[in-house]
Amino acid sequence: MLSSRDFRLALRFALREMRGGLSGFLIFIACIALGVGAIGGVNSVARAITLGVSNQGQSLLGGDLRFELNQREVTEAERGFLTGLGEVADSANMRSMARVMDETDQTLVELKAVDQAYPLYGTLRTEPALSHADLFGERNGVYGAAAPDILFQRLGLKVGDSLKLGGSTFELRAQILEEPDLISDGFGFAPRLMVSLDGMRASGLIQPGSLIEHAYKVRLAQGASEGAITTAREQATQQFPQAGWSIRSRLNAAPSLSSNIERFSQFLTLVGLTALVVGGVGVANAVRAYLDAKRPVIATFKSLGASGGFVFALYLIQILIIAAVGVAIGLLIAVAMPFAASAALQGVLPVPTQGGVYPGALMLGAVFGILVTLVFALLPLGRARDIPATALFREMGFEQRGWPRLIYVASAAGIAVVLAGLAIALSFDRKVATIFIAAMVFSFLVLRAVGALVQWLARRSPRVRSTALRLAVGNIHRPGALTPSVVLSLGLGLTLLVTLALIDGNLRREISGNLPERAPNFFFVDIQSSEIEDFSSLISRESPDGKLVRVPMLRGRIMALNGVEVSKVQVPPEGAWVLRGDRGLTYAQNIPENGSLAEGEWWPADYSGEPLVSFAAQEARELGLKVGDTLTVNVLGRDVTARIANLRNVQWESMGINFVMVFSPNTFAGAPHAWLATLLESNATNADEAQLLNTVTRTFPGVTSVRVKEALDIVNKLVGQLGTAIRAAAAVALIASVLVLAGALAAGNRARTHDAVVLKTLGATRKTLITAFSLEYLLIGLATAIFALFAGNTAAWFVIANIMKLPWRFLPDVAASTILIALVLTVGIGLIGTWRVLGQKAAPVLRTL
Repeated sequence: MLSSRDFRLALRFALREMRGGLSGFLIFIACIALGVGAIGGVNSVARAITLGVSNQGQSLLGGDLRFELNQREVTEAERGFLTGLGEVADSANMRSMARVMDETDQTLVELKAVDQAYPLYGTLRTEPALSHADLFGERNGVYGAAAPDILFQRLGLKVGDSLKLGGSTFELRAQILEEPDLISDGFGFAPRLMVSLDGMRASGLIQPGSLIEHAYKVRLAQGASEGAITTAREQATQQFPQAGWSIRSRLNAAPSLSSNIERFSQFLTLVGLTALVVGGVGVANAVRAYLDAKRPVIATFKSLGASGGFVFALYLIQILIIAAVGVAIGLLIAVAMPFAASAALQGVLPVPTQGGVYPGALMLGAVFGILVTLVFALLPLGRARDIPATALFREMGFEQRGWPRLIYVASAAGIAVVLAGLAIALSFDRKVATIFIAAMVFSFLVLRAVGALVQWLARRSPRVRSTALRLAVGNIHRPGALTPSVVLSLGLGLTLLVTLALIDGNLRREISGNLPERAPNFFFVDIQSSEIEDFSSLISRESPDGKLVRVPMLRGRIMALNGVEVSKVQVPPEGAWVLRGDRGLTYAQNIPENGSLAEGEWWPADYSGEPLVSFAAQEARELGLKVGDTLTVNVLGRDVTARIANLRNVQWESMGINFVMVFSPNTFAGAPHAWLATLLESNATNADEAQLLNTVTRTFPGVTSVRVKEALDIVNKLVGQLGTAIRAAAAVALIASVLVLAGALAAGNRARTHDAVVLKTLGATRKTLITAFSLEYLLIGLATAIFALFAGNTAAWFVIANIMKLPWRFLPDVAASTILIALVLTVGIGLIGTWRVLGQKAAPVLRTL
């Protein structure tokens, strides 16, 4: 333990020694800055978006409170309660088919109907700017409509043209430029079409059982507090326990977006942490190289009576000061990222993002940067503490073996545990974060073992005749070899890239290749019970070789599990989606053909007892449900409690008709509902599908037809954009790997210079040395690439096959590109660093031996 006097002395010497500048620490600083900038910047952007949602919550939600109901409107009592809270704006959302006037073309649209009070907050911007009456009102029996530019382009229309919707004609009177509450309606696969509520009712699209969502947005008294909002929600739940409505407030206007932003920022934070850990290897290399250069100074200090603790404190102070420089640069990068993201995301997210400084996010990056520095700097500093002055004067380098004192090992391990615990504790999904951290630690240990194995194999390899190859093999296992550092740093970065590339490649292959072959050609929604037989007959005539599957469909919300309200049930994030929002429901006498029983028994065909339900097996496990448990669902404003009779394996990847919950037929006897159908015709051409779509739309204008190929194209585009963003983020870790590789080469240049000069003195030519160094880097890079391929394939297989439940396939192009990247980086950077070494004059170097 140093006294305050010794500490002040160590600080004075540390500052004095640093007058020479930061030479030799540029890689150190770059690694820390890169990781800190990535972590601080990603979290700053996430908080900027979240803050934008929070600040604009009223406009994004469309009110202070939003009550949503499926397949029904509010009762008079419920309406009275809502109007008692404040001003109410009604809207309704559903999917439908919009057709050009001659019915030669049509497209799926996200239909939104609004009343005269819309919008309560924000502004609906259109071109031209019109009042509600002029925009949506009736003129000569034709209602008005507005749509974004994409709908005009898709149907080849312009402002003033008309289109058909259901049984009515609508005039497109304006183009939508900005819809204030767009994000609160959720993500849509089709263009928006906005009409009035009167216009929607006149179209005949609203039928018993239609899949329509009614939203009632309430503006509370001006200045209403968060407490008032909470009180209103509680009153709504208490007074109308069976309403089954979903209630959102301005405090959480876009929960899906917020949770997705949190998940994505968590992933990018973990990637940034990986970059920091990779950079930590560079920190360790830089510290070792620095201490090696300071060997005479350390020996002098000890010869003059300085204690080991004094030496440790002196150089720890210097390392922390240098780390602070890297952290400061990283924080400057992080501060700039929200401003850059604000401009980049403006046309992508309908959320007001604004630049700003977010201390919490910056503090997180800074703390991670300092902790990583300490983890990787303590061990080499601890070794320097215990080396006697006589050894320092005799030895040529800091290549001592063995571990430092236990206190330094324990301190480094303890800080590493704190680092991992902090990353997990601050994560949105702690399970995923734990797996990620565990995988990173495991990869770190395995890569150390791989480096040792490569050296062991090189040490025991047979003697070869080639001088260059013999030198290369010797360089791989000699004391102070680059092998451990290169394998460790480059291996982590390449493994991450391989994993993400294989996941992205398999997803793209599944969506664009295998999935369309198995998926149906069409989904048909909102087929009325009175139309189902005529609809089936039409499909049989138009597609005689097609397979039509039809099932009844309702929508309901899970209200309770085993009598406990879902709001009080703790479930893991992977299962929470089942309880969030409304789910599609059906009933059936027999087991669905694309499912199989996992546990329990199916009910008899003539069953008439208590309501029973078949639950998807995987989702049941995630929710902690088992056969015999009960769940309560709200359907059409009525709570229904059913007992789980069996668990069912569901093939979600088939894209056929699948439901989490299938009820016994007696459960919804007499309840109004529509039908859902799929059509599979493997030999149908694009022209056949277009003709069928046109025929169905003209004959049954109220039926919504979804062409699966078009939906898959949109999904494939989204997956591509997401994959590009993820690979760009993962490239941060690879850049850190390259920096560490360059740093390792720089740290080893002194020993390599001595080797090159001695070999040249003994007759070795420059060609021989370049060949030897090239072969050395080639062998190390190849070993690293092989590990990265194996580890990346294993990780990607686990994600695709076990988490996403999709077919897995090895992709040779990813393997080839990985090997190529590894070899180019190791050989290229290695030769760049070596070229200067080969140009050294022999005499000055020989004098120092």
